Amino acid sequence: MKLSELKKGDRATIVKLDTNESLKTRLISFGVARGSELSIEACSLGKQTIEILVDGTLIGLRANEAANIVVEKIEVED
Repeated sequence: MKLSELKKGDRATIVKLDTNESLKTRLISFGVARGSELSIEACSLGKQTIEILVDGTLIGLRANEAANIVVEKIEVED
């Protein structure tokens, strides 16, 4: 599943960063790396940008950047 497919409030674990090296380096510097858990905090209208929380850091991503991050959704039991 792609990060861009998640909705506000969803949680996931990063499986793979399928991006170019410069973006991968930038994401890793913010803590967005394989095995990291994240939550979707907000999405703009039309989902052009997505705000994620990773390890206490709020990060804004463009939709095309989020589409290159493979995640595994964490299902929350009620």
